[in-house]
Amino acid sequence: MTEADIVDLFAGLGPVSVRRIFGGKGIYFNGVIFALELRGELMLKADAESAPDFEAAGCVQWTNVGSRHGKTVAMPYWTVPESAVDDPDEMANWARKAYEAGLRAGK
Repeated sequence: MTEADIVDLFAGLGPVSVRRIFGGKGIYFNGVIFALELRGELMLKADAESAPDFEAAGCVQWTNVGSRHGKTVAMPYWTVPESAVDDPDEMANWARKAYEAGLRAGK
């Protein structure tokens, strides 16, 4: 996914910026990271408040096998609901949830 594709995908949220992070891309709105693109997969930030919505939509939480003791660690990012990929209004709603989770994480 190119930077232009990402900017277009999140146009309903507003102007986003993209920076290299974790071997992928960090996606920011108003200076707050709310999404990642890693290995061709787009993931949105969630927290205790919004994760149940992502789970109910059939999204999958990103897990990473930690280098320490090989334990699997649940990360605060979830896949995007399939129905949102082709629906700009729905994508804007999910992006807003992810941005709000990012704001709460920064407090």
